[in-house]
Amino acid sequence: MPNTYQGTKLKVFALNSSLELAQEIVDHLGTELGKCTVKKFSDGEIQINIEESVRGCEVFVIQSTCDPVNQSIMELLIMIDALKRASVNTINVVIPYYGYARQDRKAQPREPITAKLVANLIQKSGADRVITLDLHAPQTQGFFNIPVDQLVGIPLLADYLNTKEFSHDVVVVAPDHGSVTRARELADRLKAPIAIIDKRGPKDFGPREVNVVGNIEGKTAIIIDDIVDTSYRITTAAKALLDNGAEDIYACCIHPVLSEPAIDMIQESQIKELIVTNSIPLTEEKRIDKITQLSIAELLSDAISRVYEHKSVSVLFK
Repeated sequence: MPNTYQGTKLKVFALNSSLELAQEIVDHLGTELGKCTVKKFSDGEIQINIEESVRGCEVFVIQSTCDPVNQSIMELLIMIDALKRASVNTINVVIPYYGYARQDRKAQPREPITAKLVANLIQKSGADRVITLDLHAPQTQGFFNIPVDQLVGIPLLADYLNTKEFSHDVVVVAPDHGSVTRARELADRLKAPIAIIDKRGPKDFGPREVNVVGNIEGKTAIIIDDIVDTSYRITTAAKALLDNGAEDIYACCIHPVLSEPAIDMIQESQIKELIVTNSIPLTEEKRIDKITQLSIAELLSDAISRVYEHKSVSVLFK
């Protein structure tokens, strides 16, 4: 690809959690990653040095705040501060996976709202804009007083699924009531009906009753969620779907957190394939045959290009 943005005021920097993704993004943009070093002192403190002039530049910093979450956040905050002190024009932070997004409300008395705290820290550090992907709760955008562009990964998943030749009619499954909107979006793109996993009973007192709402008998069921963490939810849903007559089970998500014991549970489950994005990098032990990872690099590069050129980003939400 020609060096579209080489020699312009556009600068793209990558921190440790998103190095591979960032390289893909600059390849799409036709430029190179900005030069910086991220070091750790012996006591664990982080030091960042920007190794080229960024004065007056439009800077994009790419960093998913994934595991190690707190280190990833501190790297991002320190980088923002370094850029601000280096007299950049604007600081745009690209956070494919927004850590702490699930702590977006007080579920119990005396709990923090950590998603809001992280938003405050990013703003106070000096960020001018946030570009992110499929926030766990879309209203998290309201925690910021700066522009937030929330991109969507459903079209990428749908494009991949539409290339597959399934043996049976497809039904898209929401693993709980909170996932229905996401399931409808995917179902519309696949021209398929939806079903819902309905769980009854208190969360904290033993196994819950699991029912399936919708016709899944003899069909290929595709479970859709935004995050797969321990994988308990999708593997439980897969078992319920098979028990209710589904033929084949697939699953997909935007953010593959995949904490222990996710990989073992997925391997042992009846899920044929789990489709994810690279909003979070997969370590070698997580790159199993059952997991297919799709790249969001082109989507993010389009967003960066549009923001830099002061064009509308809304076309990327469709």
